[in-house]
Amino acid sequence: MSVITGVMQDYLKAIYKLKQDRGAVSTSEIAGRLGVAAASATNMIKRLARLRLVSYTRYYGLTLTPAGQRIALEIIRHHRLIELYLAQHLGVSLDKVDAEAERLEHVLSEDVEARMATTLGNPTQDPHGDPIPSADGTLREIRYPQLENLPTGETGVVVRVSDRNPAVLRRLAHLGVLPGVALKVVARRHGDCQVEVRGRQLNLPRVLCEGVYIQWLGAAAKS
Repeated sequence: MSVITGVMQDYLKAIYKLKQDRGAVSTSEIAGRLGVAAASATNMIKRLARLRLVSYTRYYGLTLTPAGQRIALEIIRHHRLIELYLAQHLGVSLDKVDAEAERLEHVLSEDVEARMATTLGNPTQDPHGDPIPSADGTLREIRYPQLENLPTGETGVVVRVSDRNPAVLRRLAHLGVLPGVALKVVARRHGDCQVEVRGRQLNLPRVLCEGVYIQWLGAAAKS
């Protein structure tokens, strides 16, 4: 669809992600996510509706049509493959790969995408732990709880770190709290989490805890 611009792709991607996070999606939420005026968001959504990429249902807000979802998942696939390539092969830090991928995702050809996926071993997750849509346009998303929901004394493995706040991501990377790392909640106080990671005890303020998603290992993994 040659009429689909990079800006349109950004809107479709934003609608898809908001729908996954919140269910009902409003124009104001899209404007806030993309940092644009509400009037600009309204005009773009009307254009997308005319192209039959977006639809509106009362009480459920905006949703993507099957065609709109295919485009959104394709651009998300581009974005997350680029992030992983930048991190693994070019050594770009995790707090910077998102912004770089935003610049490159719209110009990645299907041929280069396929070569990149092959070079990376056809991965299923980006460096932050987010799932990468498959080449056929499907995405298996599993919702994991935030670290703040892991009970005191329990052990879990970090499966995802949020990339929404680069400063938070930089701090988590510095502390070594990244996907694949096991940790145990030792204590809590005023929203902060005291955790044990590889024999070290770390105090994570609430803003960091909210950016970490874990898979609870349960009683069998207790130390």
